[in-house]
Amino acid sequence: MTTESQMHDVATTVGANNIASSSRTNAPPTMAPVEKPKKFSGIDFKLWQQKMFFYLTTLCLQRFTSEDAPEIPEGTSDKDRFVIVEAWKHSDFLCRNYILSGLQDDLYNIYSGTKTSKELGGI
Repeated sequence: MTTESQMHDVATTVGANNIASSSRTNAPPTMAPVEKPKKFSGIDFKLWQQKMFFYLTTLCLQRFTSEDAPEIPEGTSDKDRFVIVEAWKHSDFLCRNYILSGLQDDLYNIYSGTKTSKELGGI
C-alpha cells in the first residue's frame, strides 16, 4: 500500500517535471481550434480578415503574418541553426497555406506566388 506521503511526493515530482518541460519549450498554450472561416469571395473583407486572424490565433500561427524569419545569434551550432530555421519555415508554411486555402480559386491563383505569410498579412 502506498501512503499519502508517497502519493504526494509522486504528484509533486510529476507536476514539477511537467512545469519544467513546458517552460523549456516556451510554447504558448494551444486553444481549441475554432471553425475555419468560409472562403473569402471578395465581399466583406474586414470580417473575413478578423475571422481568419482569430482562426490562426487558435492554431498559434498568427505571429507569422507579421514577423520575419528569426535572426540566429552568432555561435549557434549548425544543428540548432537548422532546427530553428526548419521549425520557422514549417510553421510559416502552415500559416501561409491556411490563409491561401481560405481564398476562393480566383484569389488563390493571384496570391499563391507569395513566399511568406507576412506577405499575405495585408490580405
